[in-house]
Amino acid sequence: MRQLALLLAIGLVTLGALQPPPAVTPARLTSALTMDPDDPAVWLNRTDPSRSLVVGTMKAAAPDGGLAVFGLDGQLRQFLKGADRPNNVDVEYDLPLAGVPTDVAVLTERLGRRLRAYAFAADGSALRDVSGDSLAHVLAGAPGNEGAPMGIGLYRRPRDGAVFAIVAPKGGPKTNYLWQYRLEDDGSGRVGARFVRRFGDFSGSKEIEAVAVDDALGYVYYADEDTGIHKWDADPDRPGAGRELALFATAGYAGDREGIGVYARPGGTGFIVCVDQRPDQSVFHVYRREGEPGRPHDHTRELGTFTGGADSTDGLDVLRGALGPGFPEGVLVAMNSAARNFLIFDWRAVIAAVPALRPRPLTRRPGSR
Repeated sequence: MRQLALLLAIGLVTLGALQPPPAVTPARLTSALTMDPDDPAVWLNRTDPSRSLVVGTMKAAAPDGGLAVFGLDGQLRQFLKGADRPNNVDVEYDLPLAGVPTDVAVLTERLGRRLRAYAFAADGSALRDVSGDSLAHVLAGAPGNEGAPMGIGLYRRPRDGAVFAIVAPKGGPKTNYLWQYRLEDDGSGRVGARFVRRFGDFSGSKEIEAVAVDDALGYVYYADEDTGIHKWDADPDRPGAGRELALFATAGYAGDREGIGVYARPGGTGFIVCVDQRPDQSVFHVYRREGEPGRPHDHTRELGTFTGGADSTDGLDVLRGALGPGFPEGVLVAMNSAARNFLIFDWRAVIAAVPALRPRPLTRRPGSR
């Protein structure tokens, strides 16, 4: 009888492993771009969250490449043309420019071998180029692909509001793969970059593109495409910032590990989402932001996976917050290759598909009222 029970248990586990991931239907599709998209980022309109924006790169050579700006309805609002094969983009808040706290989007130009910065109008009505001259000199002196920026994650340090860009080139060494810069007003009301440090390990296989920063907790995550997700301190001044904190997501991927996003809940809890880039149907993997009890850097336990109809997904972004009636708990935005657009998911649909993400019910202690 015990053998039969064991065989049944093994059979159920095997059957569960063969089940396809649950599918999540996107709430919106953005307008299609004329050439290949790559990476999105979500900007929160803090005055009217329902008018928040999605910015996404179109990775074409100049003069066709650029940054597309969409509303949460998916409609194209603006296209800023001229970037030379932009890859990744990220958003940060309250960077002082000409004495005014300014929200910015910063992208990498792989062929231009530079960064480019855009300022959001306070009401989100438009973006404008605010790139200072020093953004054209990042990765200085690095040869070939080591001098071609691809990935980027922006970090705003809570204790003093300093803003940093963490940049991943197309190629790099097994140590010190990432470059970190402090972003600040260059004296003319435009964004300048000052080199801070190099850090980060690399397997040596394929490349590193996806970079995401958890501002509140001060950690940077980056995807070693063929190996796993690395975790380091984002603050260059934190004690021990020169050593790796974790390597996870090392198994269960059929394609490259690509876009990463952090769904930040109060109290340091939440989720890390990474995409398994597959040509037919990309798969999204979810991990616990806070790690395991007593082990905050242990993210090895996967909470679940899901699909969303996107194929060959490069970039994604996640934002928690009430973004109007259609997205009361936030969004996940993912690049969709064949249709040349971005998919916008209601986070509630993700929670419905992955039971482990649902809030745990409060339990009463015996004798409590």
